[in-house]
Amino acid sequence: MSTESILAQIDSEIARLSQVRALLANVGQVAPTKVAAPATKTASAKPKTHKRRPLSAEARKRIADAQRKRWAAQKAKSK
Repeated sequence: MSTESILAQIDSEIARLSQVRALLANVGQVAPTKVAAPATKTASAKPKTHKRRPLSAEARKRIADAQRKRWAAQKAKSK
């Protein structure tokens, strides 16, 4: 990367930061103008949802029995 291109990038970054600073200094006084910024997620973006995998009645019973067994062991241990 050449020195000239690095300096050009630094100058563009300084200009962008100056615009942002001016906007922040005038918060509440004037309607802000749009500053070119990297794209971000908007509020209208839908959150990713995971499909729920249904459990069979047998699987739910096994899980419940195992949990009851853990509770019983914990209760016996605390006595």
